[in-house]
Amino acid sequence: MPFLGQDWRSPGQSWVKTADGWKRFLDERSGGFVSDLSGYCSKEVYNKENLFNSLNYDVAAKKRKKDILNSKTKTQYFHQEKWIYVHKGSTKERHGYCTLGEAFNRLDFSTAILDSRRFSYVVRLLELIAKSQLTSLSGIAQKNFMNILEKVVLKVLEDQQNIRLIRELLQTLYTSLCMLVQRVGKSVLVGNINMWVYRMETILHWQQQLNNIQITRPAFRGLTFTDLPLCLQLNIMQRLSDGRDLVSLGQVAPELHVLSEDRLLWKRLCQYHFSERQIRKRLIVSDKGQLDWKKMYFKLIRCYPRKEQYEDTLQLCRHCHILSWKGTDHPCTANNPESCSVSLSPQDFINLFKF
Repeated sequence: MPFLGQDWRSPGQSWVKTADGWKRFLDERSGGFVSDLSGYCSKEVYNKENLFNSLNYDVAAKKRKKDILNSKTKTQYFHQEKWIYVHKGSTKERHGYCTLGEAFNRLDFSTAILDSRRFSYVVRLLELIAKSQLTSLSGIAQKNFMNILEKVVLKVLEDQQNIRLIRELLQTLYTSLCMLVQRVGKSVLVGNINMWVYRMETILHWQQQLNNIQITRPAFRGLTFTDLPLCLQLNIMQRLSDGRDLVSLGQVAPELHVLSEDRLLWKRLCQYHFSERQIRKRLIVSDKGQLDWKKMYFKLIRCYPRKEQYEDTLQLCRHCHILSWKGTDHPCTANNPESCSVSLSPQDFINLFKF
């Protein structure tokens, strides 16, 4: 039998020296069976490609549904102990080290946000994590972070309090995620991109809900704030630690606007948050030749961090290196455990896990 490229002469058949010619020759000798077989093989390959593409589409659709379902899952991580041992290296008794995500899961922040004394502390901690520490959390801790954030938003929507505080938190988180999502593929975020896009859409939805809040005037017609003596009104206003709250209060009524412009009020506010050296560097004199303490305050907060004050904080025992909420019992071997406890600000809590 001749091979491909070998001369083959047949009646009514030209010389066959190419692959196409050889195929036509076999097709004629087999009565078209070769062409039918080739068409069948091509059709089978086409069907396999369609089946493969369909399977890929189904897998992608199922994966997206799974990602969204996992993002919606309100999994709570409860631990019997409401404290955590903070160790930065391996010892004979303990192996490894404690991470920020582990501490975040163990310290029961879900319950802490329901306590008015701890609410602002937790919100500030969430804001710091959203700014720079989100990528240091594990996948479980990130999911727990979003679950706690949702509880915070729902609480604000129900109570209609601390609206501006949560708006700023959501805006900080959304800005951070916009930058991090662009770097997907560089091991920046844990999880599928679909899950993070869904979370960003959820944040936008929360922001819209907060913007649509309409605070209704209570039906109570008894004694109001403006009915109090001026000395009591000033006393209450002096307890506000945020200048923006003073400005908002002054917009309620003309009488309150006059009180909110009191120079002594803004002077005390500046002296509470900033040192004398910081104040001397940002002096502003009004047209009347007096220090404009209100303008100085808003200039100072753009240059320096404000003083933070919380009713309840996390505490670290210097004797046994255990981190817990104030008032939480932990297995301390010190004679006087209270004297060993140190209060931690939210930033101190973050710094505790920087190795």
